[in-house]
Amino acid sequence: MSQPPPRAKFPLQLEGLNRPAKRLAAAPGAGSKAAATPVASAIPRAEPRPVLRPQQPLQQAALDSARRVAPSGLGLDSAGIRRRMVDRLVQAGLRDELVKGAMSEVPRHLFVDTALVNQAYEDTSLPIGHGQTISKPSVVARMIELLMGGANARARRSLGHTLEIGTGCGYQAAVLARLSRQVMSIERLRPLHDKAREHLAPLRQMNIRLVYGDGMRGHPPNAPYDSIIAAAGGEALPDAWLEQLAVGGRLVAPVHDASGSRQVLVVVDRTADGYTRSVHEAVHFVPLKSGLD
Repeated sequence: MSQPPPRAKFPLQLEGLNRPAKRLAAAPGAGSKAAATPVASAIPRAEPRPVLRPQQPLQQAALDSARRVAPSGLGLDSAGIRRRMVDRLVQAGLRDELVKGAMSEVPRHLFVDTALVNQAYEDTSLPIGHGQTISKPSVVARMIELLMGGANARARRSLGHTLEIGTGCGYQAAVLARLSRQVMSIERLRPLHDKAREHLAPLRQMNIRLVYGDGMRGHPPNAPYDSIIAAAGGEALPDAWLEQLAVGGRLVAPVHDASGSRQVLVVVDRTADGYTRSVHEAVHFVPLKSGLD
C-alpha cells in the first residue's frame, strides 16, 4: 500500500486466528404493572444469552454490505468513469491489454471511505485507516503489469496461483483475481482484514482467499505461487517469499535500495537454475512489518 507523496472457482474463505466470541448480556425485559403482577412472577426470567459467531458466513457479509448506503448520484458506478481512469494509465505507459481490462472492471470507489469517494478514480493514494493507504491506480497497474511479464504468466496469459502480501482494503486483490486462477491475500492488521472481507463479499469473486496472518512468512500451505506481489517495503526480500515462488514464477515488491534512502520496485524471476533480479523505478510504500495486530 503506497503512501501519499513527500475462472476455476474457489470459495472465498477466511483463514487465521479467530478471537473468542464474546457473550452479550441479556437485555432487561420490559416491566409490567406491579399491581397486576403476582409477586412470584414479578422476578423477570433470565433470557438465554445469544452467542456471537467468530465470523459471519460470506452470504451474511454480502447482505450486511448491501445494507450500507453506497455513494450515489456521482456517476461512480458507470463503466465510463473507469475507462477514463484506464485511459490516463495508458497515457502514463500501461500497455498490457489484460491489465487494462481488469483495471476497468473493478469499482475502486467501493474500496475507499465515503468521505473520499470523489477522489476514487484519481491517480492518488488514499488513507484507509490504521496508518495504511490504498495504492495509486498507476502503481497497482504497473506492479501487476510487471507480474504479467513472468515466464509462467506470459505462457498462460494468467497470473496463475497468486500470493498477495498486504490485503489492505482489498482493491488490489480484486484486480488480481481478474487475472489469476486463485489469489491468496494475507493481512496482518485484523481491522483491515475484516474491512477487505466486507468490501469483497458483494463482488462475489470466488477465487480469492483472505488470510489473517504474518505476510513476511508468506503462506506455505498453498505454495508454490506463480506470482507474488507485496504492498509493503522492507530492507530485503524475506527468504520465505523466494522459497515459495514457483519455477517460472515472478515476484514484484518494493525494497530499499543500496543507499537505504528510498524504495525501488524489485522483480525476481525463479528459473530452474536459480533466481534473477532486476530493479525498476522508485516507489514509496508503507514499511514491511512482522507479527499480528
